[in-house]
Amino acid sequence: MEKMKRMWINIMVVLLIVPISLATAAVKRIGILTFSDQVRYLEAKKGIMDTLKEAGFEEPQTEFIIETADANKAVAATSVKKFVAAKLDLILTIGTHATLAIAGEIKDVPIVFTQVYDPVETGIVKDWQSSGNNTTGSSTMIPMSKLMEVLKQFSPVKILGVLYTPGEKNSEAQLRDLEEIQANYGIQVVPVPLTKPDEIEQLLPVVLHRTDALYITGSNFVNSQIGTIVDMAAKAKVITISHLEDLIAKGVLLGVGPDSYLLGRLAGEKAVRILKGAQPSSIPIESLKQVDVMINLKTAKAGGFQIPEGFMKTVKKIVQ
Repeated sequence: MEKMKRMWINIMVVLLIVPISLATAAVKRIGILTFSDQVRYLEAKKGIMDTLKEAGFEEPQTEFIIETADANKAVAATSVKKFVAAKLDLILTIGTHATLAIAGEIKDVPIVFTQVYDPVETGIVKDWQSSGNNTTGSSTMIPMSKLMEVLKQFSPVKILGVLYTPGEKNSEAQLRDLEEIQANYGIQVVPVPLTKPDEIEQLLPVVLHRTDALYITGSNFVNSQIGTIVDMAAKAKVITISHLEDLIAKGVLLGVGPDSYLLGRLAGEKAVRILKGAQPSSIPIESLKQVDVMINLKTAKAGGFQIPEGFMKTVKKIVQ
């Protein structure tokens, strides 16, 4: 009788412990590192979170450890240490610098990135079809042919200045992509390297005097000076164009690029697949097939730009 009593006690203990263990095992721990609070990063983050929630990965079943690097590489490095100690199931990175910081140090946790222009050029992955490592994600890369076509539709541009920062891989890749196709569109690409604020005041007046348009690359430095650049370009009646949608809201005249929220959702879909058991290297890196044409009408008015008849029919997003 005593033996039977002990057996039932042991069974009850097991029954109590097992559900607790299963509940603990079911909780997923996800780290999110955003490089800065730029609008496109925040929109991408929202797209990721919405997709995860729809798939059932939300609090309290999922624990999120969210970090922002405040556009500072040193802060990003500190976040890497936190993520290593947190023993995460998945890491989401938003922005090239955030991705480089995480992927360079963490090799044993799946990483899904977004808001990265060329993950191959930056060394994050080996190939678009398979990263060859613990990463996958979505890219902001667009066909630069589309950007050239929009420029030609808007104005007979002959000389395009490209504002970029040497050493910033995405920025350099965008310049290279434009240089490769310039002859096809009869547009001369003029590289304009910028690394310091005083170069804006010194070089830009000369550049504006000899160009018809300026392309704003994904350089963090160039983007930080966008207000000054846009004002100077509008006064000189020089077109500004970018593939980054939040820069249109900040005054760039024309935009040709992916929707940041949808790009985040694309990354979120890849994250869900990994959380359900897929390996990152089995999931191709993708960009959105659809790109939007955007225009800032306030800048168009300030610069006295004439909008060609029919051009507005091609525009998906308008900033008033």
